[in-house]
Amino acid sequence: MSSYNVAPLSRLIEQFERLPGIGHKSAQRLAYHVLGLSKEGAQNFADAIMDAHEKIHYCKICCNLTDQELCPVCRNEARDKSIICVVEDPRDVIALERTNEFNATYHVLHGAISPLSGIGPDQLCIKELLARVNNDTVKEVIMATNPTVEGEATAMYISRLLKPLGVKVTRLAYGIPVGGDLEYADEVTLTRAIEGRSEI
Repeated sequence: MSSYNVAPLSRLIEQFERLPGIGHKSAQRLAYHVLGLSKEGAQNFADAIMDAHEKIHYCKICCNLTDQELCPVCRNEARDKSIICVVEDPRDVIALERTNEFNATYHVLHGAISPLSGIGPDQLCIKELLARVNNDTVKEVIMATNPTVEGEATAMYISRLLKPLGVKVTRLAYGIPVGGDLEYADEVTLTRAIEGRSEI
């Protein structure tokens, strides 16, 4: 172990290492990049972090991230409020919005049920979803959680809560990606593709 150690630099590297997907080498590169910034650039970087941290919060309706009372989707009167698409993460909303095909609303859970990670239903934004469905305007809830064990468990748990409320609960179809070959698809993906087939 090298005795060479500059404490402020080590602390900066340590902070970058705490970010998801950032290993030690990447953390070093980021830290040295930040050190190379002008004083003004470093201040702008720090200000952007603090500004985002202080101003961004959950939308009071859908729990997506916003800097206002309501997110842009919930503020938009043209969106179909009778359909809610339930996703795990705010990044999933961005992905679905890129399609320009979905004109309804979202609900962000901020995770999935994962007993091994200590995440139960109470840690997710499920009660907020139930409150929205109870107001009689919602006709369909689309479960768009990830096709993982945790995502499936979360979808099943929520659908069991919603069924007695008389709302239609659907699941995103999963299957073969465009440009993919059948021979490389796993059994679960192929099964889902067959189950989710549609008429052409």
